[in-house]
Amino acid sequence: MELFAAMERDDYEEVLFCQDKASGLKAIIAIHDTTLGPALGGTRMWTYATEEEAVVDALRLAKGMTYKNAVAGLNLGGGKTVIIGDPKKDKNEAMFRAFGRYIQGLNGRYITAEDVGTTEEDMDIIHQETDFVTGISATYGSSGNPSPATAFGVYRGMKAAAKAAFGSDSLNGRTVAVQGVGNVSFTLCKYLHEEGARLIVTDINKEAVSRAVEAYGATAVDPGEIIQAECDIYAPCALGATINDESLPLLRAKVVAGAANNQLKEPRHGDALHEMGIVYAPDYVINAGGVINIADELNGYNKERAFKQIAKIYDSITRVLEISQLSGIPAYAAADQLAEERISLLRNSRSTFLRNGQHALSRR
Repeated sequence: MELFAAMERDDYEEVLFCQDKASGLKAIIAIHDTTLGPALGGTRMWTYATEEEAVVDALRLAKGMTYKNAVAGLNLGGGKTVIIGDPKKDKNEAMFRAFGRYIQGLNGRYITAEDVGTTEEDMDIIHQETDFVTGISATYGSSGNPSPATAFGVYRGMKAAAKAAFGSDSLNGRTVAVQGVGNVSFTLCKYLHEEGARLIVTDINKEAVSRAVEAYGATAVDPGEIIQAECDIYAPCALGATINDESLPLLRAKVVAGAANNQLKEPRHGDALHEMGIVYAPDYVINAGGVINIADELNGYNKERAFKQIAKIYDSITRVLEISQLSGIPAYAAADQLAEERISLLRNSRSTFLRNGQHALSRR
């Protein structure tokens, strides 16, 4: 892999390789863009097949956080960390404390949080070495588990997508097919059930499915059947890339809106949704509730204030779909455009300010 070529192609600012032999730490911190503010993005721990695969994942995720934070209206840039290792057996206190020292060394350019393979407890250990970490225990004044916040944001975004598709944002009587019933989507199902939606659910975890059936009267189907379920809204909330060549011909929903990351296997699948007239709520816009929630910790966490901001995901999805319709472009491209415009505007504004400042100094 030609690392500098990859960084130049998508304009990454910094990639830091972190190693601690004693604890077994092997981590990659990627900082994509800090135009809007310090880079905020979680720490993922995963058993990558190769080091190159880990680098590629870190870069991809960091850029995604730049766009997510920008569209969410946060004054934060995008970054991400991947730790190479098995989260079930390779974790230890020394590893996360060593990692915390690396974060501290960045002096606030990067702020981390939990992600796949890491937990609130891991963040507490990192917090022993640095203040540049969010998602720590509530005893430290933090917001705790971000799942409820993410679920609320997805619910709000789904309502906005429903309005674009059906003319009303009411989900009463709508059938929603939920793929995956983890922590986020179980709470999402609660919101949907309380509004009167009919639920179809699936998960490889049969216990999770049974819990949703019992709590919300959901109808259970096998994982392979969810994509072709007769429904109004398909909500991918587990694995990514479920919108692909095989699934598109089977999809019966008029709306795709869920909590999963990377729902489109490739951008062209977003083009296909657009051509089919299916309303798509771009994943990094609709699932931004968690990052909005933890970002509020930077101001001293206030749940009411955080959830008021998360509720605005409704407005963000509405704006994205308006741009999509007016410009005749797919929703994912409209979301990217919205993010890039905000970043570009501030970057140009700062450049103008600096030029004018230098000009004023030169006249003295």
